[in-house]
Amino acid sequence: MSATHHHADRPTPTTVEYWEAFYQEREQVWSGRPNFLLLRELDSVAAGSALDLGCAEGADAIWLAERGWRVTATDVSETALGRARAQARQRGVSDAIDWQQHDLAETFPSGRFDLVSAQYLHSPPDLADKRTKILRRAAEAVAPGGLLLIVGHAEWPTWVLEPPKDVHFPTTPEVREGMALDHSEWRVEVEEMVEREHPGPEGQPGSRKDNILRIRRA
Repeated sequence: MSATHHHADRPTPTTVEYWEAFYQEREQVWSGRPNFLLLRELDSVAAGSALDLGCAEGADAIWLAERGWRVTATDVSETALGRARAQARQRGVSDAIDWQQHDLAETFPSGRFDLVSAQYLHSPPDLADKRTKILRRAAEAVAPGGLLLIVGHAEWPTWVLEPPKDVHFPTTPEVREGMALDHSEWRVEVEEMVEREHPGPEGQPGSRKDNILRIRRA
């Protein structure tokens, strides 16, 4: 995530402005490969309806669609969604994906889904409280018997030697607490921290830890 420096005379960008600027900096921001932990958790799960929150350039949504899921994929950035749509057309799965533009703190896709996926739903620091609100809405969107899959960074990569002070990566207990889920209605299936190789931009060796929460609605 790019660091944004605010000057006193320049207002803080809105969520839409922040992410539009982020995506417009480059032709392609992400690798085009679906998130590793999504693959790990869903490889053997039967396809159904899925909601992909913060779908970015569409790799997860396209992977799901190629495996038979009917996907609603949402992002705040029209630039990212445009790239995702083009990629889906190229891969022949456009009909299986409904791309929607939402600032999730303001508007949210309608419906209930067999899977709601929130992969690395991190935003600038001033939006941290909004994340909890969004994840509560995400839980409400899970159909009975469905899965809520939340993956987030646990800490900075090991090669970031002076991490920003104002960024807090929530722990899995903090995420669960924030959502205030009814224990009689939800069962935690996976709750762990995963560390894997994550080389730096200049190829420097390193690793990064991620948190994963997989919760099933009764």
